[in-house]
Amino acid sequence: MNITKNEKHLVQRLVWTLILSVVLFLLARSFNLNTENNITIFYYNSENLWLLIASLLIYLLIGYDIIWKAIRNIFQGTIFDENFLMTIATIGAFLIGQYSEGIAVMLFYQIGELLQRSAVNKSRKSIGELMDIAPEYANIVENGELIQVDPYDVSIGDYIVVLPGERMPLDGIVSEGNSSLDTSALTGESLPIDIAKGDQVFSGSINLSGKIIIQVEKEYDDSTVANILELVENATNQKAEAEVFATTFARYYTPVVFFAAIALAVIPTLFFGQNFAIWLERALIFLVVSCPCALVVSIPLTFFSGIGAASKIGVLVKGSNYLEYLAKVKTIVFDKTGTLTYGKFQVANIKANGISKEELLKLASHAEYFSNHPIAKSIVNSYPKNLNPDNIQNAQEISGQGIKAEYQGKELLVGNKTLMLKHQIDILETAEIGSIVYVALDGDFLGSLTITDRPKENANETIKELRNLGINQIMMLTGDRDLVAAKIADELAIDHYYAELLPQDKVKKLEEIIKDKDTPKDLVAYVGDGINDAPVLALADVGIAMGNLGSDAAIEAADTVIMQDELNRIADAIKVGRKTLRIAIQNLVIALSIKIIILILATFGFANLWLAVFGDVGVTIIAVTNALRALMVK
Repeated sequence: MNITKNEKHLVQRLVWTLILSVVLFLLARSFNLNTENNITIFYYNSENLWLLIASLLIYLLIGYDIIWKAIRNIFQGTIFDENFLMTIATIGAFLIGQYSEGIAVMLFYQIGELLQRSAVNKSRKSIGELMDIAPEYANIVENGELIQVDPYDVSIGDYIVVLPGERMPLDGIVSEGNSSLDTSALTGESLPIDIAKGDQVFSGSINLSGKIIIQVEKEYDDSTVANILELVENATNQKAEAEVFATTFARYYTPVVFFAAIALAVIPTLFFGQNFAIWLERALIFLVVSCPCALVVSIPLTFFSGIGAASKIGVLVKGSNYLEYLAKVKTIVFDKTGTLTYGKFQVANIKANGISKEELLKLASHAEYFSNHPIAKSIVNSYPKNLNPDNIQNAQEISGQGIKAEYQGKELLVGNKTLMLKHQIDILETAEIGSIVYVALDGDFLGSLTITDRPKENANETIKELRNLGINQIMMLTGDRDLVAAKIADELAIDHYYAELLPQDKVKKLEEIIKDKDTPKDLVAYVGDGINDAPVLALADVGIAMGNLGSDAAIEAADTVIMQDELNRIADAIKVGRKTLRIAIQNLVIALSIKIIILILATFGFANLWLAVFGDVGVTIIAVTNALRALMVK
């Protein structure tokens, strides 16, 4: 384990304190000195004076920094913190002659502090690994030589060279070369992905094999890695309700217990004639137990660990509060295209009339060759042979209808029903669900193609898993036609769907869904994938952006970003959120229950300072260890 210089120094002090304490105890026993005298305030004599001096020196060795922090904080206006409580409690132990217990309280408190730091460092490490994705340089070619420059100095359109083993410094398109990329730091996916000319690559991934040349698409400040690092750095600024409760509770709880301790020491003595030293010891136990370390350390650490666990599986959560919100989600609303479906159209069926299916597809592909419409591209991509664009002349794209062109001197029409009716073509309509593209040549109807978008492979599995997690309602919002939406909703067993929605309609519909939820505690999550989903992502209780490493709008608007296009990560994120919240509640219950029990025992004289040490340091160690379970991801 790597430790800092300060931690190494503290370890040395702990070791020397243990050694010197044992030696002092053995010497006191050999001289028959009473190391634990009857509890009497300001008790010492000539025989135990040297024991007091030796004990004070050991005490200062282990506790000087705590005492100094207490004094400094008092002058800065912070009185009731753990340093003050430990200082008062241990000095009080010396006043009543409990030297070894005074040393022990400070010793075990310091051990607890060391273990806390170690736990926090372990939790930070998982998120810290993400911080290592920042590129140190980019390779460019100048005067025939490869030189390294700062990624900030590279502009959009420039070409950079990425060698095997190097990290991708900027987002771009592969212009030359083939390779495999390790994207685990971005997506949580351990398997490498193959890339070739024309593929998009993202900064932060590692080039595993061949040399590649990238044309830069974004400046460094706008790159994927810069966005991720900014989100990670700000992730702990947003506090969960449990964290806010722990901090607020400690702020009021500590002074209340401090004054209760004073009352416990003074009232029995003044009004009931009790032994002041005995009741002072009970008050000191109050002070030690009241230290809120277990709460103020373990609760934030739990959520920090949860964020780290989510990052391991490729889920970037923007803050502790959003991790808690994920745990409370009861309704999930999905966008359709690109989220539940691939968002990539394909030719699902061909119905030919008087010619072969291959010939029909050939004609449609030639007509759509020069179009950039997604449906046109899907038709062209489905034709297995090379196209000859010289066969097409005078291609005209008619907005909202299709393509009119000349094919080998004949009029070719490829488009929807409106285009066919406009040119008085008698068509055979189909009942298939999808986008129907009709084809006619020289006035003769030749057939139709059905274009559909299909659900993602793991969509059904994800919906089932979400139901197993107790998600009450699963809905879908889409701008697509009602028939298409109904088909997808039926395939995926979606509870409710709303179709033919414009972006502003989606916002209005989500507002209605949020308003109609069963209870205010049951939160609504929206899952989307693009710029048009940004308003609803921002409106939802939890906005989840799907697989949009390159979408600035999605990353900006969403509360949680799924770094890879895998729907099942949504269920995983909810599991991490629930586990984290469950551990945080466990720590609250454990810490408060044990402390209250020891406080009651101390009041009636059934607890000593050793038990108080357990109530503070022991409970803190238990809570911190429990918090680290949030890091574990199955």
